Amino acid sequence: MNIMSLVNALPGAVAQGLIWGIMAIGVYITYRILDIADLTVDGTLCTGGAVCIMALMSGQNIWVAMLAGTLAGMLAGLATGLLHTFMGIPAILSGILTQLGLYSINLKIMGKSNQAVNVDKYDLLVSLRYIRDVPFYRNTILVVLVAIILLILILYWFFGTELGCSLRATGCNDRMARAQGINTDFCRVLGLMLSNGLVALSGALLSQYQGFADINMGRGAIVIGLAAVIIGEAVFGKIFHNFGFRLLGVVLGSIIYYLVVQVVIWLGIDTDLLKLLSAVVVAIFLAIPTWKSRYFTKPVRRGGKQ
Repeated sequence: MNIMSLVNALPGAVAQGLIWGIMAIGVYITYRILDIADLTVDGTLCTGGAVCIMALMSGQNIWVAMLAGTLAGMLAGLATGLLHTFMGIPAILSGILTQLGLYSINLKIMGKSNQAVNVDKYDLLVSLRYIRDVPFYRNTILVVLVAIILLILILYWFFGTELGCSLRATGCNDRMARAQGINTDFCRVLGLMLSNGLVALSGALLSQYQGFADINMGRGAIVIGLAAVIIGEAVFGKIFHNFGFRLLGVVLGSIIYYLVVQVVIWLGIDTDLLKLLSAVVVAIFLAIPTWKSRYFTKPVRRGGKQ
């Protein structure tokens, strides 16, 4: 095994980890803040990429294309939110229904299962070709890193506002939030829209980076998002206590995930097993708190003595 092949592949893994890190922040908002397991993201990632690519191909500039992709993702989040709050369908099932519907919608948006854009024909913001031998300000890693820093600052500000605090209160204690006069249904819908907007933005960047949008590009995205959240919390949870730094920890968790994936590929392990490995990693990290309390914590006797 040539160590240089691994070294050469690492910048690409970091770039991909950063792009998926935006998606992981979206998953964090629903999973940790709203306490909802939202499966819409598997469809929304493709929606963001599909809308962005088709807007580019119709002659729109990259910023308009990315904004359109993000707004499309927010509409998907709105659909899930209304299914959950207005129609009373459980959150996890609402996400599955929206994700199922998005498969057909994404096909209609693209016209076929795959649409490609050539970096030489279109002025893309990020690309696999922009990792090396480009001016530093065009480097994909730098561009996405700056975008993530701005995104974290905006989210830090938003979740410090009255509306942001209402959203956090809804996820923390629904009944108490309602008792304080908070419209919890509105907060849930808003949180799902915000989350899926970020996932779609990640999809728009990912489709540019890889040069195409594919109908299956979001399949298993929730597992990767959860892996990033869980790894980020496990590695940086005791260091990062501030909300902004927790979001940064999620992004770093995404980078670690993709670096591990790159090492696994370099070791020659069958790439068909990557999704299975991801599922196992997430399951183990989710089980750790239960194992710690059940098997590794000494029982406390009466009187406070162990």
